[in-house]
Amino acid sequence: MAITTAASRLGTEPFSDASRIELRPNASREEVELVIRTVYRQVLGNDYILASDRLISAESLLRDGSLTVREFVRTVAKSELYKSKFFYNSFQTRLIELNYKHLLGRAPYSESEVTYHLDLYINEGYDAEIDSYIDSIEYQNSFGENVVPYYRGFDTQPGQTMAGFNRMFRLYRGYANSDTSQVEGNRSRLARELASNKVSSIVGPSGSNDNWGFRATADNAPKQNLGNAVGQSDRVYRIEVAGIRNPGYPSVRRSSTAFIVPYERLSDKIQQIHRQGGKIVSITST
Repeated sequence: MAITTAASRLGTEPFSDASRIELRPNASREEVELVIRTVYRQVLGNDYILASDRLISAESLLRDGSLTVREFVRTVAKSELYKSKFFYNSFQTRLIELNYKHLLGRAPYSESEVTYHLDLYINEGYDAEIDSYIDSIEYQNSFGENVVPYYRGFDTQPGQTMAGFNRMFRLYRGYANSDTSQVEGNRSRLARELASNKVSSIVGPSGSNDNWGFRATADNAPKQNLGNAVGQSDRVYRIEVAGIRNPGYPSVRRSSTAFIVPYERLSDKIQQIHRQGGKIVSITST
């Protein structure tokens, strides 16, 4: 499917037109090496891997034809390498989100999916949690034995809710980004909206558009109250802004400032923010 202009702004080009990576019979050495690199990139969330961290034994078995791609994916996901990046230092809900992303190529659709995997991990352990994705009918139908998992959440497909598309962007933050270096750290991205059965707006990933790095904070109160909130009516709004670079404001690209503004001054304040080069993250009634 050809990439559209609108879709290109979301930064999905590397996946929209990319061919599936499959280990075919009698594959050349270069094709096998491509499969190995692609599995590492997908399962490890595009994180950098040292030569000393590579799973040499499993790679050799794959090259010899003694291991399928599916079993190689399983080996990577159960390895100490994967655990050190995503298991030991993450909340359980964050790990489950990443397991969905890395192993099934999508985001969780509902809180019940996350709850199921939480119970599975508590009762049967880490290996059973990983096996539940790779042994699932969904994995088999999507990837089979020899196709490397890929991000399916950007495409409309049978059995996927439209909410899955929006939620995929909460997990995917750009082709050059890794899952160990995102701004939000090791916290869950979807716990709140899954619990409320709501869908967040799409914020484009790294480098894909002008406001990729800006997302409203979860705080109800502003970090700074820089506006006179006194007006003729009782309608007051909170404006969160990023990117203001005038003297006296932080020059860090992702920093944000909040203004409390009465309705009568809302239009003037928005114009002032634009003149100062700021990007409006959100406008909410307080």
